[in-house]
Formats: sequence, structure tokens, C-alpha cells
Amino acid sequence: MHPAEQSPLGKSSGYNGIYTPSLLYPISRQPIWQDLGVDPQQLPFHGVDVWNSYEVSWLTPSGKPEVAAVEFTFPVTANARIVESKSFKLYLNSFNQTVFSDRADVLRTLESDLSVTAQAPVMVRVLNVGQLQQEGIGRLPGECLDDLDVTIDTYEYMPELLQCVSGGGWARETLYSHLLKSNCPVTGQPDWGSVMINYAGPALDKAGLLRYLISFRQHGDFHEQCVERIFLDVQRVLGDDCELTVYARYLRRGGLDINPWRSTRAGMPDNMRLARQ
Repeated sequence: MHPAEQSPLGKSSGYNGIYTPSLLYPISRQPIWQDLGVDPQQLPFHGVDVWNSYEVSWLTPSGKPEVAAVEFTFPVTANARIVESKSFKLYLNSFNQTVFSDRADVLRTLESDLSVTAQAPVMVRVLNVGQLQQEGIGRLPGECLDDLDVTIDTYEYMPELLQCVSGGGWARETLYSHLLKSNCPVTGQPDWGSVMINYAGPALDKAGLLRYLISFRQHGDFHEQCVERIFLDVQRVLGDDCELTVYARYLRRGGLDINPWRSTRAGMPDNMRLARQ
């Protein structure tokens, strides 16, 4: 049974407009890591998951609604948990008819509830519409693979497509594709995204990398697991001494987008909103 089978995902749900933190449904990362062969006590990557919600609203003490976009940064640590996305949306909807004293009260409430659910400190940033407009639209750095002239005949996950260039030597480069698609493992709904791979190591075969990324097209995994799978597969090809970062920007569903970042280096990604997001 998938760890999300008992969650609200894929089930009919009513919407409660009154603040209800019990709606949040945590999922342990450990069964997912076990499936990937990852030891939670010796993670092969640093990571965070950056979530953005564009459908957050509450009432002021005068009864006037406010709206905001909210950025959530979830740490990836041995005991940290994922918040199931549909439960997260239901939880945020429960703010709609709830009175908060001010924006700081909303931020404190979000940080407290999510940190308890995730079992790790979750950072929250609340942006009004003006601030969101100032953030603008970003773009991934590096070389886009999508115009390569390749023949595609595999749409099922196939890590064997990854390989290094024979005699290609050492490379430091950033490559990206907008052709990432995977499917929700519970509902089968498509998840669309862009993925960036920054590495230093033996030169990757770019056509093989693009074919590999497209091979996720019929694959069922959560966003986080797809990125971790890509990280581990590329790391195996490059070798343990490589430098590697994998960052995916998924399109939103229900006002939420999920953007997992995994790297051999500690740090934080830029939360760049892409054109399709």
C-alpha cells in the first residue's frame, strides 16, 4: 500500500472554511527512501522542498478578506515528514472564513502547524499581491535540452538511458528540460514540471539525459521521489565524487506548486517562479 492511500488524496472531501489544523496529513519520508535504497541516517544529499500557494485568504478583525501568496520551505532530514498535498490545500482553505489579528498572526500559525506536522522547522514567507508582482517571472539557468533532435520510444522509467560521453572528459555545466512529466501514484493525475541538473564530473550524454527525463512520462511517483530518483541515478553515472544538484519546478495544482531541490552541497535554491507556474 502506498503511504498516501489513507490520506484525503483521491477521495471526495468537503471544504471547511474555519481554521482546522487537524486537516494536515503527514507522510513519513522513510518508506519512500527505503524504496530508493537510501539510508535516512546517511542521506546522500542535502535538500529542501519549496512549496508556493497562491490561494491563501483570511479575514481581518473588521471582517474584510485579505489574500496572499505564501512560500513554504520544508527541510529534508532523517525524521522529517512530507505533508500530503490535498490535505495541505484543505488546511489552507480552512483559513478562508477565519479571523486573524494580522498578517504576522497568519505567519506564526502556519509556521507552528506545519513544523509540528513535518516534525522539522518549516520556514514561511507571506507575500501580498504587490510583493508577488515584484518577484516577477524567472527562468532556469544553463542549456535547454528540449531542442535536441532525438527519437523517443520509451515512456516508462529507464535509468539505463543515462550515460557519459565516451572520451568526453570532465565537464561543469547546467542542463535543463521543460519536458518532465510524471503521474500521481495514487490518483494517476499528470504532474508537469521543469527540471534543472547542475553537475561537475564526467560529461553526460545530453541526448541520453533527455531520453531519460522523458522516460518518467508514465512513471508514478510523488514530486519529491522523482527528484531524488533523478539525483541518485545521475550520481551513479557520474560517480560519488561528483558535484550534483537536481531542482524541479512543478506546475501548480489547486493553487499549490511543489519544487524539490537535492544537492551534494548544503544551501538553498532560488524560488524562481517559471512562466508555466
